[in-house]
Amino acid sequence: MRLLKFVLLPLVALGLLASLYFWAALSWSYSTGERAGWVQKLSRKGWLCKTWEGELALVSLPGSTTEKFPFTVRDERVAADVTRLIGKRVALHYEEKVGLPTSCFGETRHFVTGVTLAEEIPLAPGIVVPTPPAAPAPSPTPAAPLPPLPR
Repeated sequence: MRLLKFVLLPLVALGLLASLYFWAALSWSYSTGERAGWVQKLSRKGWLCKTWEGELALVSLPGSTTEKFPFTVRDERVAADVTRLIGKRVALHYEEKVGLPTSCFGETRHFVTGVTLAEEIPLAPGIVVPTPPAAPAPSPTPAAPLPPLPR
């Protein structure tokens, strides 16, 4: 009975506190936001805990130095969407998690939860270069034949 009281109960309490801490750290976000740029890298990494780790190239002005935004993706569906849009200008929605004790949850603090294709490229406030429109769909009905030329 003494073993239960002095050893087992504190271990159970410590386990519950650790579980509560991990739950709170994973559910609470320090900040949320969006970053726009070009995804230049996405790879699955980890010895035991596999996560998708990537880099977003941020360019503020043409000809300026590229800033890299490292990010982590934990959802397979979001990773598939990011992979599909590699090389295109995208906006990544992310949540910043603080206090996760190991890299098992991801190598960065920025966890991407969604991705959208960016339609316009802003050059300066109020100046936007739109992306070219998609090619029109082919007509479903063939055109009528031309009448023969007179002789």
